[in-house]
Amino acid sequence: MSFDAAAYREASARAWEEAAAGWRRRQELVREFGAPVSHWLVDAISPQPGQRVLELAAGLGEPAMLAAELLAPHGGVIVSDQAQAMLDGARARAQELGLSNVEFQVLDAEWIDLPLASVDAVLCRWGYMLMADPAAALAETRRVLRPGGRVALAVWDELERNPWALLPNEELIARGLAPAPDPDAAPAPGPFALAREGRVRELLEQAGFTEARVQALDLLRRHTGFAEFWETTLDLSRGFHDAVFSQPPEEIARIEASLAARLAPYTAPDGTLAIPARTLVAGAEA
Repeated sequence: MSFDAAAYREASARAWEEAAAGWRRRQELVREFGAPVSHWLVDAISPQPGQRVLELAAGLGEPAMLAAELLAPHGGVIVSDQAQAMLDGARARAQELGLSNVEFQVLDAEWIDLPLASVDAVLCRWGYMLMADPAAALAETRRVLRPGGRVALAVWDELERNPWALLPNEELIARGLAPAPDPDAAPAPGPFALAREGRVRELLEQAGFTEARVQALDLLRRHTGFAEFWETTLDLSRGFHDAVFSQPPEEIARIEASLAARLAPYTAPDGTLAIPARTLVAGAEA
């Protein structure tokens, strides 16, 4: 079956509006988990006071908030996302931090509604791999960057290196609630769609970026116990949430127990979880 990009974009926009409440509930955990990535991205663009920085597919905008503090008093950031509900959460976070140099715009990263060469840097943490056409999004990114401006991005490494996502996925596949991966299928958007260093570098170079550097960054996802992991996964993964709640209560209980057993290698005697993760981070110049 051919990939229907228009249908995917429509479904994605709807799903992120619906998912925003869960992301707001889990924002502290996500912020802590993603902090090494956010700091790497901000360091990679080296923001200077007076500059203007755009974050694409920002969600709650953690990297942009870090950059905003470095750009003051005359510079600022644009936090953008396709989901207004996500931007509402980002706005609340900016108010909590007392930041006054943050704008919020609903933008589609594949057609960025900003003028040519209008920003000094672009950030995108875990966004390009979810886009129907990441090549188009990177071309648009370069278009809005001033000459010499920088992009910094993160995408997930291979699924096998991310058991926090692999094990719930395997549980759904084992129960017939998700399709098994097809090695012959054409790549489709998803969390692991750009999980190759060479692919990220290729896309950057095709978009006209230079001096691309890509590296892997190891992370650790911590939870106070399996119950927190379970509720967090339901909140953050719309696909997992919908698959689980398509089942009767007794089957949901079996899924929960089976997934807890799969996570035993990452569970300490006191019940806390420490689950490894790996992301790719990249920076390049326009």
